[in-house]
Amino acid sequence: VKFNNCAGNKGVRYETNSLDFKVRADGTLFAAHHVQMPSKQLILVVTAWDPQTLGRWEAMVRFLVAEKSQHSGHKPKGRKTLPGDLVQQQSDTLLPWRQHQSANGLRRQKRDWVIPPINVPENSRGPFPQQLVRIRSDKDKEIHIRYSITGVGADQPPMEVFSIDPVSGRMYVTRPMDREERASYHLRAHAVDMNGNKVENPIDLYIYVIDMNDNRPEFINQVYNGSVDEGSKPGTYVMTVTANDADDATTANGMVRYRIVTQTPQSPSQNMFTINSETGDIVTVAAGLDREKVQQYIVIVQATDMEGNLNYGLSNTATAIITVTDVNDNPPEFTTSTVSINPSARGRTDTQRVRNSWIPLSAGSRNWGGMELLTTTCTRALLHPHFGFSQPEGPRENIQHFAAAVDYEMNRAFMLTVMVSNQAPLASGIQMSFQSTAGVTISVTDVNEAPYFPTNHKLIRLEEGVPTGTVLTTFSAVDPDRFMQQAVRYSKLSDPANWLNINATNGQITTAAVLDRESDYIKNNVYEATFLAADNGIPPASGTGTLQIYLIDINDNAPELLPKEAQICEKPNLNVINITAADADIDPNVGPFVFELPSVPSAVRKNWTITRLNGDYAQLSLRIMYLEAGVYDVPIIVTDSGNPPLYNTSVIKVKVCPCDENGDCTTIGAVAAAGLGTGAIIAILICIIILLTMVLLFVVWMKRREKERHTKQLLIDPEDDVRDNILKYDEEGGGEEDQDYDLSQLQQPETMDHVLNKTPGVRRVDERPIGAEPQYPIRPVIPHPGDIGDFINEGLRAADNDPTAPPYDSLLVFDYEGSGSTAGSVSSLNSSSSGDQDYDYLNDWGPRFKKLADMYGGGEED
Repeated sequence: VKFNNCAGNKGVRYETNSLDFKVRADGTLFAAHHVQMPSKQLILVVTAWDPQTLGRWEAMVRFLVAEKSQHSGHKPKGRKTLPGDLVQQQSDTLLPWRQHQSANGLRRQKRDWVIPPINVPENSRGPFPQQLVRIRSDKDKEIHIRYSITGVGADQPPMEVFSIDPVSGRMYVTRPMDREERASYHLRAHAVDMNGNKVENPIDLYIYVIDMNDNRPEFINQVYNGSVDEGSKPGTYVMTVTANDADDATTANGMVRYRIVTQTPQSPSQNMFTINSETGDIVTVAAGLDREKVQQYIVIVQATDMEGNLNYGLSNTATAIITVTDVNDNPPEFTTSTVSINPSARGRTDTQRVRNSWIPLSAGSRNWGGMELLTTTCTRALLHPHFGFSQPEGPRENIQHFAAAVDYEMNRAFMLTVMVSNQAPLASGIQMSFQSTAGVTISVTDVNEAPYFPTNHKLIRLEEGVPTGTVLTTFSAVDPDRFMQQAVRYSKLSDPANWLNINATNGQITTAAVLDRESDYIKNNVYEATFLAADNGIPPASGTGTLQIYLIDINDNAPELLPKEAQICEKPNLNVINITAADADIDPNVGPFVFELPSVPSAVRKNWTITRLNGDYAQLSLRIMYLEAGVYDVPIIVTDSGNPPLYNTSVIKVKVCPCDENGDCTTIGAVAAAGLGTGAIIAILICIIILLTMVLLFVVWMKRREKERHTKQLLIDPEDDVRDNILKYDEEGGGEEDQDYDLSQLQQPETMDHVLNKTPGVRRVDERPIGAEPQYPIRPVIPHPGDIGDFINEGLRAADNDPTAPPYDSLLVFDYEGSGSTAGSVSSLNSSSSGDQDYDYLNDWGPRFKKLADMYGGGEED
């Protein structure tokens, strides 16, 4: 195998992808040991690589195996002419499972070898499926064999790129290949019998996709920016452009070359720059770069693959923008030597900008120059404390601004001398002054300035609890406008607790309420309020000031006992109650605390005792051996350590309950501790049972009464009693059947003596009235339907106007008991129209007649 790397092939090493063959330093390919060729051809890949440059080159070598020991190799580019009989012996059938001859004939050797790779060109147009190779085992003459392939491209994604005929062993590619998507495939071929038993060991198949020139070079950026100093010498580096080709970089398909297509502007020469065709480095090729004439060049660069062959290669372009940077070859100059400016004084920096025009010919770069402010006499180069310069805003101007606040009351005008010079020295060969000076006159105009508080924030200290109206301090502001007659007025801007007042004229602060250090408005013992000072200038101006009041704590809060509730066992043991106290004050008006029991009532000290633990904690426990379960209010006196000390009598609710062996209250004990004994609990349960029993009996009685009412047939149902209810009838009478009743009991008695001798105004309801009977209208035999309503209304009106007439228009059934009763009739209770009857005696008859006494005994009030 012949190889030339254009450098004498020094240090180049060769290797193959087969362990059976090696390559000498002179390129001779030889067998490393005795090799039995299993097929008619053998394909190897020979690699040449340079250890110094790490360059690698590959070539494919194919051997055609004849019956005799003849070897014929092919170079990477071109192939020898083979004899006719040898060409006819070529075959695409591979026998990957090696065999050797023995006394008993062919038999399989238990050692496999690497199959040469199969090369497939990308972007093939087909037709598909396209046969690649045929794989065969010599066992197929004895038994039926089924072939299969596995791996990426077969049964793994991408699926079904390759397929194999299971009977003939012919392997196909099913679609066009793309080397940029995947450059190689590793498959395994399998041979099994009809029962799925392995006949041969799996062999590895390597399929390489041969690259085609199907991708254009792509620049990393479409626009490249670079710079070069003006006046640079030829060969000065400017920038590098880079293009990548997705094709194989080891072949001409991926070898990119660069060239410059156009340059704009073509001044002073059309070829100011050149580019390295392999690296893409752009350098200057001609002199004459001048920023004052041409500030920027636009260069179009083209990248072509196939080693730059414009006839076969693919191309792409990008834009390179080259900026000519400035060098210090022109000194700055002022346009005028004196400038007068009138800024306004506002008491703060950078409020007015003063434009001082000057002409630096090398404007817009680091060589513009730096400005210095000098004193008015120019004898000493001292920076003026009130003025400075900012960065330029335009190509031929600079900004002069206030570096410190100017004050009209202090200085009404300033005289300055400004010097401008380049930061970098002039380029060599320039014989000119490197600096320029100019005078600047600045007049200050007076404006209304806001009042300010000299001490802001102002801090005062005082004890809490000072009474209302106490003068705390005077918080006054100063008006800087000395030449203006202005008055300052004060007001509150922020007073969260509304504790303070301020005098509007002199700023005196007084209390409007009692200051409490324990208030929520206090943060870290400090109360903060903000006040406003405003003048009456045109326009008015105002300033704010903050007053901070540090409140010193006094002992004005008594301690509170904690906790408020607890529980303890009814028998003394290790179960005790830990108590402490909380005080809103701070040290030294808090602990240590003193805990003690009051002497009254005496049962407190008899049943309980307090043991001091430390200055803040104590223990409450039982003094006696047993205390009945229940809830006890135990008063405890807690005293703090303030001066003078304060004390408070707090009550802790202690639940005393029976406890288990762990010292915890039992469930029954917790109920008992709530204040109910065992007897009380039993009584409550008995009452509940009795109440439920009564409800059950009442329900049973109601159901039984309802049943009896439906089963018992009465002549007149008690609910239908005419004395208490309104009767509703659905029938108008039975005609002649109504005459079957014995009406003799309702007739006038034979003698009228007992009626005539009765007291006037008292008579029976069922007696016929004495006197003229009312004349009712005669009912026609066949009444007209329109007369029925009038007939009923007239009869009703006559009955209403005759109170002595019984309801003869109704059918009443009485149980007549005879005549001449000495008791008289109950109808004598009927009230008369005279109103002379006195019913007060009904009050003496007992509670049963109380209702009648209330109805008829009202007298004139009714």
